Amino acid sequence: MARQEQRYTYEQYKETAEWLQANTKERPRVAVICGSGLGGLASLLKNQVVIKYTDIPNFPQSTVLGHAGKLVFGTLSGTPCVVMQGRFHMYEGYPLWKVTFPVRIFHLLGVETLIVTNAAGGLNPEYNVGDIMIIRDHINMPGLAGNNPLVGPNEERFGVRFPPMSDAYDKDLRRLALAVARDLGHAKAVHEGVYCSVGGPSYETIAECRFLQRVGADAVGMSTVPEVIVARHCGLRVFGFSLITNKAVLDYTSQETANHTEVLQASSGSAKMLENIVSELVQRIESNNNLA
Repeated sequence: MARQEQRYTYEQYKETAEWLQANTKERPRVAVICGSGLGGLASLLKNQVVIKYTDIPNFPQSTVLGHAGKLVFGTLSGTPCVVMQGRFHMYEGYPLWKVTFPVRIFHLLGVETLIVTNAAGGLNPEYNVGDIMIIRDHINMPGLAGNNPLVGPNEERFGVRFPPMSDAYDKDLRRLALAVARDLGHAKAVHEGVYCSVGGPSYETIAECRFLQRVGADAVGMSTVPEVIVARHCGLRVFGFSLITNKAVLDYTSQETANHTEVLQASSGSAKMLENIVSELVQRIESNNNLA
């Protein structure tokens, strides 16, 4: 309980947001959180301003290989954006209120849409390594056991005590992303499915993978859901991608095992397709906003 008492105050969130505003001219409307090996999305930004997490007041530090630990501000397809190169995880020892700290900062900076990406294991037998899954819904395994980033006193200035999650992943953005994938010629490699979040850092057992598959999960990973919950609490629109970097082991006779090096290799191999989809998606979001 001691760690719960040390959670950030609203004033600390404001302090960090105001520091970033003083050190950047860009006022982002879209934020992108990059998963393992997917930090190259930041290279798409023009007029970049790069800030290390270590320089930002109150900001946690990323400790995982494949997470650079930088905020990159700039424009993507003409839209002011901020890209988070490296996220935080429960398995690093961070409480979830610290894992999700950047999301509330984005809200205070004026971000309206959050795009989350991750590397995930494929549970759906129809998925291949290198495919992309648009997240339709999620299963929050830590949350079902009471580990939720909103546990503790509610800060009404961010959102309501009991935010719904039935609409967590924006339907219009999902529809738009499917159209983008089709128009770019990636339709066969792009699916829509359910992402299951687990605590990690150990990969799942065969029995656990079979269980998750049976309860409706199409892909499994160790991130994303806490950020989505806090984003929806703040009223942000959310869109999510999972890059399928390995196929979950479901057969006891298999000699395959999951490992982080292969995840990073698969990420680099398919990252370009993801980058193209994200870039076009952001451009169409901006076009639709201008028509509204």
